[in-house]
Amino acid sequence: MPDTRIDAVAIKEMVRARYGGIAAGTTASCCAPSTAAEPDAGDQAREMGYTAEELAAVPDGANLGLGCGNPQAIAGMRPGEVVLDLGSGAGFDCLLAARQVGPSGHVIGVDMTHEMLKKARENAAKVGAGNVEFRLGDLEHLPVADNTADVILSNCVINLVPDKPQVFREAFRALKPGGRLAISDVVNMKPLTPDLAGDPALLCGCVAGAAPALEVEAWLQAAGFADVRVTVKPESRDLVASWAPGRGIEDYVASAIIEARKPLPGEVCCAPSCCA
Repeated sequence: MPDTRIDAVAIKEMVRARYGGIAAGTTASCCAPSTAAEPDAGDQAREMGYTAEELAAVPDGANLGLGCGNPQAIAGMRPGEVVLDLGSGAGFDCLLAARQVGPSGHVIGVDMTHEMLKKARENAAKVGAGNVEFRLGDLEHLPVADNTADVILSNCVINLVPDKPQVFREAFRALKPGGRLAISDVVNMKPLTPDLAGDPALLCGCVAGAAPALEVEAWLQAAGFADVRVTVKPESRDLVASWAPGRGIEDYVASAIIEARKPLPGEVCCAPSCCA
């Protein structure tokens, strides 16, 4: 059987083109059953755990229905904190985080598509969110200084990155000591069939790039994180199934909550990066 795997560079370019198209309105959403402009983006968000109040707090076009959960619910953000959102898209989670950290806090969204950044900046301007900024960058090389963030959010994006261990190493670098990860993503439950694993649409659609929960835990621990927890959400089956109806992907991947903490100085190190 021929090798149908796609190399890392090609994956990144496919993802960039797909999500740039979603932002521009020329491509249907990967992680929702319809285009982002259609009304059920709100239904998707409610299914992921966002409240009606949160949805009402952001402008039209900020919620593109692209997530797989609600990292806001576990982040415990406080006034004055610095929040970093990995794969910030049109700014949905950033704008919600900005309300929680308040004027004394700051939110930085990082995305690799110019189209998403443009849309996110427009959305921030609509609600006068002066404590939010959006930066162009790859998650493997974050455009932030060491020890910047109190909290790192991400919603169904890290699965799209070929080099996931490097994303977690960068997240560790960017967090302040004691800082925490609050991530919603998909994890792999059992090996995909060859037709699913080699489908470019599923590589861009939060399925074929998912890693097993045990691998995610190992990568986080190797990066230096403590208190690592990956909690799989079996109730996400219906949501996942809606991404590719009839293909059975809900038997292979599920939404999960990923939590971890950067140790404080003096805590026991579990990896070389912990003491760097």
